Amino acid sequence: MSRKLIRQPKYDLNDRPFMIIWETTHACDLACRHCRAEAIAEHDPLILKFEEAKQLLEQVESFGKPRPIFIFTGGDPFKRDDLFDLLSYGKELGLMMAVSPSGTPLLTEENLRRIKTHGGKAISLSIDGSTSERHDDFRQVPGSFELTTNGWKMAREIGLKLQLNTTVTRYNLEDLPNIFSLVLKYGAMTWSAFFLVPVGRGKAEDEVSPAEYEAVMHFLYDCSKYISAKTTEGHHYKRVVLQRAILDEKGLNMEDYFDLHPIYFQLRDKMLAIVGEMGLPQREHIFRTPMHINAGNGFVFISRRGDVFPSGFMPLSVGNVRQKSLVELYQEAPLFNDLRDATKLEGICGQCEFSQICGGSRSRAYAMTGNPLAAEPFCIYKPGSFPFQKELEAKLQNT
Repeated sequence: MSRKLIRQPKYDLNDRPFMIIWETTHACDLACRHCRAEAIAEHDPLILKFEEAKQLLEQVESFGKPRPIFIFTGGDPFKRDDLFDLLSYGKELGLMMAVSPSGTPLLTEENLRRIKTHGGKAISLSIDGSTSERHDDFRQVPGSFELTTNGWKMAREIGLKLQLNTTVTRYNLEDLPNIFSLVLKYGAMTWSAFFLVPVGRGKAEDEVSPAEYEAVMHFLYDCSKYISAKTTEGHHYKRVVLQRAILDEKGLNMEDYFDLHPIYFQLRDKMLAIVGEMGLPQREHIFRTPMHINAGNGFVFISRRGDVFPSGFMPLSVGNVRQKSLVELYQEAPLFNDLRDATKLEGICGQCEFSQICGGSRSRAYAMTGNPLAAEPFCIYKPGSFPFQKELEAKLQNT
């Protein structure tokens, strides 16, 4: 693989984020098991109103070029009557925008076309099971699977870029190859496996074990030879990509270097059977390499009330856009600056040779220890144990 394995934004992340997510509302007609926002059907009366939301978009524009990617999420952003007016205003400002709707009756062809017409370039949808029984049980609303897959196909037909998100839990761990099969069938720009952070309705007992997460990351690397795959809140996937790429280049058997949980072989073998049945050739390169951003480090989350957080899974506010510019908060907040300084990471993360391109999930560290700079609780790698350190150093210098 001659291309860079870990993509870096082409500017200083101390100056501007790569991605900004705004929780437009926490109103949603789903009741998902893992919901960070603990969504309900009605709007919060204290959400940013239309003019305040326009001011937020202006603050995003003031970061300058290249402007951050701006994502309208929720709850369900379709529950906001002014969504399309805000998209139009963002388009006037020259923003690159995406929308993350829910799989509800509001996910219609008309609304998807309006996203594109009013300036949205992409959407993300969540699929958490390969069948209606599995997905709808997770989302807690009958019919969500059909609405989501129909919206998926319509978005592709309309020409919207599409990211598929899957939250990995004990409920769907063994179903991941079947979801991979759906991604092959319907097509998507990227499949993102989200590693649960126990906040909101997300429960620690719903998580798979650290060893199983490691297995999933190796499974995703195998999938990336056929589709674009990445993780959310699974930052050590970037470590796995570098490790596996080095072994691939040397023609070495990965099983000789990793003691993986048995679930890896179950997932991999099912995935290989699927691509074999479909006659798919393996790509020479992985489709889309991971982007090196993390909570507060190239990434920022704004709540429905305008509070600014390093991520939606780290409830540590550094201020509010009603009182202070988002630019100033991102650039100057001590918490954000600490999160951008890899030398401040503690425990094994601070000792790890991958710290500059991984850093672990700061959100999970905070959720499980109360310390956003603590070691990633779900990483099983022992710093310095990968045998090809010279080759790794060369890779790291090329990121």
